[in-house]
Amino acid sequence: MNELLERILPAVQKPARYVGGEYNQIVKDKQDVELRVAFCFPDTYEIGMSNVGMRILYAIMNNMDGVWCERVFTPWGDMEQEMRRHNLPLYGLESHDPMEDFDLIAFSVGYEMSYTNILTMLDLGNIPLHAKDRTGLKHIVFAGGACTYNPEPLADFVDFFSLGEGEESTVEILECYRDAKRNKLSKEEFLLAVSKIPGVYVPSFYEHRYNPDGTLSEIVPLHGAPKTVTKRIVQDLDKAFYPTKMIVPSTEIVHDRMNLEVMRGCIRGCRFCQAGYTYRPVRPRLPDTLFCQAKESLEDSGNHEITLSSLSTSDYKYLAEATDKLLDYCEEKKINMSVPSLRADNFSRELMLKLQKVRKSGLTFAPEAGTQRLRDAINKNVTEEEILSTCEIAFSGGWNNVKLYFMLGLPTETDEDVLGIAELVYKILKVWREHAVNKKRGIRIHVATAFFVPKPFTAFQWEKQITPEEYTRRQKLLKSAMLSKSVEYNWHDSKLSELEAVLARGDRRLGAVLEAAWKNGARLDGWIEYFDYELWMKAFRDTGVDPSFYTTRGFGKDEVLPWDTIDCGVSKRFLWLEKERSDRSETTPDCRTRCAGCGANHLLERGVCDA
Repeated sequence: MNELLERILPAVQKPARYVGGEYNQIVKDKQDVELRVAFCFPDTYEIGMSNVGMRILYAIMNNMDGVWCERVFTPWGDMEQEMRRHNLPLYGLESHDPMEDFDLIAFSVGYEMSYTNILTMLDLGNIPLHAKDRTGLKHIVFAGGACTYNPEPLADFVDFFSLGEGEESTVEILECYRDAKRNKLSKEEFLLAVSKIPGVYVPSFYEHRYNPDGTLSEIVPLHGAPKTVTKRIVQDLDKAFYPTKMIVPSTEIVHDRMNLEVMRGCIRGCRFCQAGYTYRPVRPRLPDTLFCQAKESLEDSGNHEITLSSLSTSDYKYLAEATDKLLDYCEEKKINMSVPSLRADNFSRELMLKLQKVRKSGLTFAPEAGTQRLRDAINKNVTEEEILSTCEIAFSGGWNNVKLYFMLGLPTETDEDVLGIAELVYKILKVWREHAVNKKRGIRIHVATAFFVPKPFTAFQWEKQITPEEYTRRQKLLKSAMLSKSVEYNWHDSKLSELEAVLARGDRRLGAVLEAAWKNGARLDGWIEYFDYELWMKAFRDTGVDPSFYTTRGFGKDEVLPWDTIDCGVSKRFLWLEKERSDRSETTPDCRTRCAGCGANHLLERGVCDA
């Protein structure tokens, strides 16, 4: 650690965020390194180190001969202030070398509200913000992650995007760059070469043209670029690389446990869920693979908690076999095993008894809507009877703590639907009174509502978002109907969700807004301590961009969408059909019941998903 950093750290919160040196971090001899990658996560250390995808790609890149990948995280506000005051550039945690010493700057972007953090990190690293100002082969900036399915708001700042799952494409990108470096290619020549890799989108190779009303008229490919860029997927997760020697954080992180990814994709078709569509098709891991990965990771890290993770873990078709294998091991080692992402329509007494064996934690379910009509409209495919039956199983098994997640502002929602949430909660409370086995402890029902954000590549990507004022009215209506002391109600910030919708569905004109907000002081916008709504509104006014154009206006059926260049595997036609079914409150069966023909199977070599 350099002397300047040693002087700064006593003045900031959580200095362990900035020192590195953790068990299993990878340090290489610079004499043997041909290519250096700064792997940036645009949020704090605690968030980034909880990201399984970042850990996987970190190990994959460092497994390549001659490549050294180091981690870089967004500093908290106090650390940024100290770094600027002392002229300390942002650095890689492994070497403490400044970002400007690295060849490639890679970002993993999972949340729209982290966009200003990208600018903060580039600026602190002495890397020019705009792609057009980085003229040489060094300091190429690329990005991947969930948010890159609509890359356009970041098009001014990122040289290219890697779409979809990166286990294979990242290696191809790094090899392409290494060839370009050896052959002394120009940046333009490298971008032409890397654009040939499937799944790579180079925004400068596409011209966006607009109608007089501000809508997109067409997107024109340049330099021979493809009309659409299709995301990458891993065909066989059992053969995919999975690091069992992961870095052990030196301070507490958000998910301080071993995360075991049981499958990718989701058999459900919840019409609001971007991940449910973009992570298709379904691909599970076999129980034997999971057991080996879990055992090696737990023994290496010393973790005493393991989570079986996926978008809908109770839909994992080998769940019973996998939990049986793992519980025998976990019981013996006193390791807690949790199964999040449970659904109310397939939670069984058998699963409950298994989860109780080591430690009983709270249960979390997401009915999303309070009435059956609205649950059918969003294709949640869960009934009130199933929800109440699940709660009965839990309460009769000793649970007294339930978390319920809902959304307000869903398409076609009425006040009756809003009040239906309160009615459902009180029915759950009645079930507890009738079936709980330990009433002396009381019951805690935690209810949370989020402000619906229409996302790209969902059936609701064309829908209008209600205003923050209307969301607040509905939130107050719901609160007035839930008066029991056993019910705790929390809600998301409406203004934050409004901005999230703008950035989620925005086009390239948002680049100027993003930069203006950042220059005005926007930092760590996903954290309530830092989010400043008025600062963003000033940025919109200063750049002449109307945020309602991307929220309450909605999009037309035949309108060119900013993300039309991207192919996530699910067809636009299928998404529109799902929107029409939603308008009629018609449901679509899950993938295991019947293939709905979404189109994602064409990504698989065998042509059929393993739902």
